[in-house]
Amino acid sequence: MIDFSIRIKNVTRKDAGKYRCEVSAPSEQGQNLEEDTVTLEVLVAPAVPSCEVPNSALSGTVVELRCQDKEGNPAPEYTWFKDGIRLLGNPKLGSQGTNSSYTVNTKSGTLQFNTVSKLDSGEYACEARNSVGHRRCRGKRMQVDDLNISGIIAAVVVGALVISVCGLGVCYAQRKGYFSKETSFQKSSSASKAATMSENDFKHTKSFII
Repeated sequence: MIDFSIRIKNVTRKDAGKYRCEVSAPSEQGQNLEEDTVTLEVLVAPAVPSCEVPNSALSGTVVELRCQDKEGNPAPEYTWFKDGIRLLGNPKLGSQGTNSSYTVNTKSGTLQFNTVSKLDSGEYACEARNSVGHRRCRGKRMQVDDLNISGIIAAVVVGALVISVCGLGVCYAQRKGYFSKETSFQKSSSASKAATMSENDFKHTKSFII
């Protein structure tokens, strides 16, 4: 029996697709043609996923962490880890002392905190897994800090004081007559220039008449 099978060495994703086999055999009616189609699906383990973790965040804001792998087939599912501990899909089942306002999407790879808190500070890593294998990205630290209300208030107060001091300085200068002296000096200078020009014009006219 003749073996018409095909062997593909070092198969890659490019080899995936439909393969058709045709068999032709002579018969009393002529050539008898038979065919069959085989679909080849190439399974690929995930590569190291790309993880997007912000370095810092403000307490009470919405923060989203992203994880994605483009190599795995079938499409992998994603799991997030904080300080080496897996984050549950249902955060309410977790231990006390952890934020229960986050949502994990195992299909898209997103980890979203609806209201991030200081308890969420830590090192985050994501793992992509399918039926062939799994890979995990390197952990990245996210630091969550409270909004410095006192610092903002202090900056506003200092700015108001600077504006007030500048305003008082302008008022003091006006009362002392610094601005009026400068104006009178400018007026006297203009008057002297006008007088000089008139005198010169008079001399010129007088000489012309003579």
